[in-house]
Amino acid sequence: MTTATTQAALETTGAVPLAEASQPARLISLDVFRGLTVAAMILVNNPGDWGHIYAPLEHAKWHGCTPTDLIFPFFLFIVGVSISYALSVARQQPATHGAAMLRVLRRAAVLFGLGLLMALYPKFEFDTVRVPGVLARISWVFLVCGILFLKTSRRQQIGLLIVLLVGYNVLLQLVPVPGFGPANLEPETNLGAWLDRAVFSEAHLWKQSRTWDPEGLLGTLPAIATGLIGMLVGQYLRRRELEPVVRVAQLFVAATGLIVAGLIWNMWFPINKSLWTSSYVLYTGGLATAALALLYWLCDVQGRRGWWTSFGQVYGVNAITVFFLSGIVAKTLGAIKVTAAEVSLKTWLYNTFFTPYFSSLNASLAGALVCVLIWFGVLWLMYKKGVIIKV
Repeated sequence: MTTATTQAALETTGAVPLAEASQPARLISLDVFRGLTVAAMILVNNPGDWGHIYAPLEHAKWHGCTPTDLIFPFFLFIVGVSISYALSVARQQPATHGAAMLRVLRRAAVLFGLGLLMALYPKFEFDTVRVPGVLARISWVFLVCGILFLKTSRRQQIGLLIVLLVGYNVLLQLVPVPGFGPANLEPETNLGAWLDRAVFSEAHLWKQSRTWDPEGLLGTLPAIATGLIGMLVGQYLRRRELEPVVRVAQLFVAATGLIVAGLIWNMWFPINKSLWTSSYVLYTGGLATAALALLYWLCDVQGRRGWWTSFGQVYGVNAITVFFLSGIVAKTLGAIKVTAAEVSLKTWLYNTFFTPYFSSLNASLAGALVCVLIWFGVLWLMYKKGVIIKV
């Protein structure tokens, strides 16, 4: 990762020009949406006590969708929107496609490498390192969607979206699972879990289960579909011939259609974040479309700004950086022992500054909120100095 000028870094992170000359030079809503999403990700990833968490800040046990289950698909949707802006010029110039794809491949490789580094740190136990993960899935979605954006039309992208969603449904509900029998949607015996064990072995899967992984290989197919929805929305936002109010209205209509379609599909292919089911893709894609349309109307069309937009922008322009560093810092605090009883520095800080003053649930929430605020302070200083870390 390297530092660069503000303009170059903003292009990398997806803060990109609008189509209309009358609008601001950057799509503020995309920065804000990305920043709020990453801040929410840090909030749910850093509770003071994993044993005491408010229900909306936990993932659904299996089928279903909580507010926490919206965060990752929202980010992949944003990746798709950003691609439609960042690669728009290269797409129109076929002679540059090779160089553009090399840049996409490099960034995807860096993201994948950062994911492995996070999984290895601090013990660097290669024989048990988790290979799938959040950054690994982002890297695959970015790579595939980036190439598809350069080489396919919008109609072809819609066709691929349908094929991915229907095909994934067929794979999980009709294809027998080797060694287990009929197709099923159970955590340890579905086709995706079998494939992950066959490819990675149990030693390299999610530590909490070892028998399946919520960011496994097969689930990356519908995750790419989430990125495709973002790409299509981004391309629609760039249409010069439509007035902003028309675009916003039509995006809300499209969002409603996606949400309804997801809820209908849920009746036989349940909404499930860990499986990244097709109904989950449509449902969360619709909510993400509605959220971006609202932010676009408020921030870019109406020009409404406030503390919440500043907060989102500060987090948004260094999104991957703060996600990566917050994970590294949390692991470091957990590895440092500060007492003879081998209590970690993280636990000591929590027990000293939070548990004496709040109930168990509120202390855990307060710890997470302070983490978000501390990182905001770090990012604000970087933002003021124009330091954006490119990946």
